[in-house]
Amino acid sequence: MSAPAMTRADRPYDPADISSLEFWSGTAKDREKVFAELRANRPISWHRPVKNGMFEDPNDQGFWAVVRHADLVEVTRRPGDFLSGKGITFESLPVEVLDAAQGFIAMDPPRHTKIRRLLASAFTPKQLARIDDHIVDNARRIVDGAIKKGADKGRIDFVTEVAALVPMHNICDMVGIPEEHRRTIAYESQFADGWRDPRLLQGVDPLTRVFQTVTTIHGVAHELIDARRSKPEDDLMTALVQAEVDGERLTNDEISSFFALLIIAGNDTTRQSIAHGMKALTDFPEQRAWLLEDLDGRMHSAVEEIIRWATPIMTFRRTAAHDTELGGHHVTEGDKVIMFYSSANMDTEVFDHPEQLNLSRSPNKHVAFGGGGIHHCLGAQLARRQIAASFRELLTRLPDIRVVGEPELGNGNFFHTVMSMTAEFTPEKSKA
Repeated sequence: MSAPAMTRADRPYDPADISSLEFWSGTAKDREKVFAELRANRPISWHRPVKNGMFEDPNDQGFWAVVRHADLVEVTRRPGDFLSGKGITFESLPVEVLDAAQGFIAMDPPRHTKIRRLLASAFTPKQLARIDDHIVDNARRIVDGAIKKGADKGRIDFVTEVAALVPMHNICDMVGIPEEHRRTIAYESQFADGWRDPRLLQGVDPLTRVFQTVTTIHGVAHELIDARRSKPEDDLMTALVQAEVDGERLTNDEISSFFALLIIAGNDTTRQSIAHGMKALTDFPEQRAWLLEDLDGRMHSAVEEIIRWATPIMTFRRTAAHDTELGGHHVTEGDKVIMFYSSANMDTEVFDHPEQLNLSRSPNKHVAFGGGGIHHCLGAQLARRQIAASFRELLTRLPDIRVVGEPELGNGNFFHTVMSMTAEFTPEKSKA
């Protein structure tokens, strides 16, 4: 007879520290040293509950860390064994937050299947093509603003003057958010992951701040929904209101939940990719020179490598639906299983010299948009278009723009946040 499965209480915690606030307050390079050791020796391991100094569940007993590319893809493609409906973050958040802030990515079939079909019917290539000109125009307008801001000293905060503005303007244009709401939306979206960071919270209770963000964003969404039901426009909100598949439509709450997801995840993923990408192009000047030799012809592969390098979403959680096996380990029903995208995207079994930026990398099987399966990112193409337009404009019009010093990083375990980062350029070399 085989030995009985080990219970959570009996499992020894792995000695590697990937749960502490100190670990997540370090750099990606620091964290990669730990991930590399785990990939090589203990690719699936049991760890202490995450500690972030904010919201912690006293009943949380720990999590399984999945750090290898192959294992992560397997978890992603076993949605019947590893569920999303209990939440996608380390923390055990209230159900109200899951439904309102994480939307359909924190759902399981059949509800997820229905919502995704309806969303996909509205979030189409035609919708993306409709804002292509806006994406290009916004990139130009943002670089215009950066040139003006840095006209005297040739120095800007790249995050606030460039990276944060790109997705804000594009998503607002795509959805149809009027100007009077845009600053509010941009301000509130930073707390989606920032509730873990005392620098942003400034003493406010984290859950209180999350609820305030969710309430504000949903309030804007419901105002827009009502407006589009009475007067349709040529925008994504109208398409969501009118979406119908097999006689089914999205409810107002389902639309506002997707709106919140798009505002939060859509903003942060693109913002972080552009910020980390600018730093990488500074640190690897030979790669930048290679890209500039044929900007249009080489941009596609460059964008994929920038996204891999940035890995803007570092982790995603699943929860075991029942007792099951993963990589030779017995996983108990209810166990948290955390996929570490930032580790999988540095897996030497998949990527040759992943520690080096290689803009011509091919194939590039990064998992920054998920590892395939039913939860693959619906906004991946939108992100790619924004990143490409931004760097085409930056590298053409600010030929010597570069990051100086080290960026100020967030300490969350979800988004790979760059809070601020100084960039310099020579105003006289900027091009109108």
